Amino acid sequence: MHLWSKLSGAKWADAWEERFAGNPNFVIEYVKGGKSVRLQVYCASKAEADRISSQFGGSVRKMRDADWNKTPELPKPLKVRDAFLVTAETDAKKLAALREEHGKREIIVIPPEMAFGTGDHATTSTCLRFLVDISRERRGTEWTVADLGTGTGLLAIAAAKLGASEVWGCDFDPFAVAVAKRNTERNATPDVMMVEQDVIKWKPRKKGYDVVLANLFSTILIESWPVIAKSMGKRCDLVVSGILATQAWVVFEAAAKHGIGFTKIIRKGKWVTARGGWFDDIKG
Repeated sequence: MHLWSKLSGAKWADAWEERFAGNPNFVIEYVKGGKSVRLQVYCASKAEADRISSQFGGSVRKMRDADWNKTPELPKPLKVRDAFLVTAETDAKKLAALREEHGKREIIVIPPEMAFGTGDHATTSTCLRFLVDISRERRGTEWTVADLGTGTGLLAIAAAKLGASEVWGCDFDPFAVAVAKRNTERNATPDVMMVEQDVIKWKPRKKGYDVVLANLFSTILIESWPVIAKSMGKRCDLVVSGILATQAWVVFEAAAKHGIGFTKIIRKGKWVTARGGWFDDIKG
């Protein structure tokens, strides 16, 4: 076992917490005085720890057996409306038991890895619920999806299972893209396209998408609004998240400058998720 660790300013704690959300081996500890935090990820291999270090800096050390007490428990399965059960479980027998217990819900398997979006974080779970609602409103039609900042690919996978005719996902992190591709295979949605792409530099297709999902940091959302607007087709449903409540108004003001508004806003803890679209469509 190996341990990755790094010291950071306490003001960045929320950003680190979101980046590693869903990874049961991530620990954040406030250093005495409260101005700094110590970040730690317990890794099964040195390669995994080195990969984190190459992205974020910090140090890597080998752990003694005495340092490693036990592997943390997997997060509890997440129920999404009556449509899905999202689980980190990969054991075949345990998955079979879950399928028997939750027969009406489709199981989505997302093991905790170093990519954001396993479903247990408030932003991802609320996006999923909005996505289920949108799919039911669009039942009987063809609809396409762009998942910006896909992380583990959970939202894209869910969209495919909900009947989207085309699903495209991207992430700037090549490791996240690799994780997402594994998850599309794991969940029998291989037609979902996953690419490495920085949203800010993305050039969307002219046709646009019927549904756009953007679970991104507030600062990235604000910078990305011109690109997101270009990705939205006519009567597009837009779902955005990853927004701290203290930053929500600034994010929505920036969106309004591009003709985008929001009709449903949900706050869970310190996080905000919103559903909206073009002003003209909302007014209509």
